Amino acid sequence: MMNRRSFAAGITAAAGTAFLTERSFANQQDGSTFKLNYAPAFRHFGNSAGKDPIDQIKFIHDSGFRAIEDNPMMSRPAELQRKIGDQLVKLDMTMGVFVLGFGMMSYMMTSNHTGDGMRGKPDVKAVRAELKKACLQGIETAKRVNAKWCTVVLGAHNPHLNDSYQFANVVDNLKFCSELLEPHGLVMVMEPLNHVNHPGVYLRTVPQAYAICKAVGSPSCKILNDLYHQQIEIGNLIKNIDDAWDETAYFQVGDVPGRKEPTTGEINYENVFKHLYQKGYQGIVGMEHGISLPGIEGEKRLIQAYREVDSFDAE
Repeated sequence: MMNRRSFAAGITAAAGTAFLTERSFANQQDGSTFKLNYAPAFRHFGNSAGKDPIDQIKFIHDSGFRAIEDNPMMSRPAELQRKIGDQLVKLDMTMGVFVLGFGMMSYMMTSNHTGDGMRGKPDVKAVRAELKKACLQGIETAKRVNAKWCTVVLGAHNPHLNDSYQFANVVDNLKFCSELLEPHGLVMVMEPLNHVNHPGVYLRTVPQAYAICKAVGSPSCKILNDLYHQQIEIGNLIKNIDDAWDETAYFQVGDVPGRKEPTTGEINYENVFKHLYQKGYQGIVGMEHGISLPGIEGEKRLIQAYREVDSFDAE
C-alpha cells in the first residue's frame, strides 16, 4: 500500500527487505482509518519510516492516521513547510497544531505592568511588537502547511502581581493577537500545563482557560485540552470536557504516569474517546506523548495501542 519510490534509490537489497517487513506491519494494520482523528508527530515513527518528514507522513497515512502535528513547525525552513503542506493535501490529511513562537507568550503575564506589582502604566509597545511578529510568522507558516490551529503557552505566574491584573493582561494581549489571526482563520489554542512538570506556570486548568476564552470572546482564542496535564492537575476528565465544550477546539493525550501512549497508565482512554465520539467531535486528538518501548517494536506497539482504545462501540 505504501509508496516506496522515495526509498528505492541507493538502498541495498537487505535494507529494502527490512523496510518491507515494516510495510507488512502497516498492511497488517490494514490502513483503515480510526474513529477519531489521532495525530502523530514526526518523533513517533523515525525507526519505521526514517527521518525524512515526507516519508514519515506517508507511513503515518499507511498506518491509518489522517493527521499530524508538529510543535516546531515554525522553525522549519519555508520550503520544507511547503513540501509538508503539499504532501498532506495529496493524501487528504489534516495539519494539527504547531507552537506559535516558543517562549513568546510568556510576555503575556507580566509585561503590561510596572515592576512594583501594580498594573500601572503598561509598556505595551514592546510587548505588542513581539506578539505581532510571532503572529505574522505563524500566519505565514499556517498558509504553507494548511494549518488551522496553533498552540500558545501563557508563561509563568508572577508572584509579585495580583492574579486579577495578570488575568487582565492575558485577556488584553490575547485580544490583540486574535485581531491579527481572525482574518486568516488561524485559531490560538491555549494549553493549560500541570504544576508538577511545569512548576510556577500561570495557566494550569481547563476551567481557568475557559474563563479567559469567555473574556477574550474571539473564535481565534480557544482551549487545547491536554488530558495528560488535566489528569494530574484536576482529574474529572469527562465532566471538564463537557463543561468547557463550547470553548474547546483541540485535544491532546498522554497517559499518566509517564506520558506515554494510551494503555500504559491509569486513564481509561477507550471510555474518554468514546465520549468524544458520541459528542460528535470531529477535530484532532494530538498524540502529545512518548513511546513506552524502544525502537521499531515500540512504534508497532504505539499503533496497536491506538487500535485498542479506538475499538469502542460507536453506538
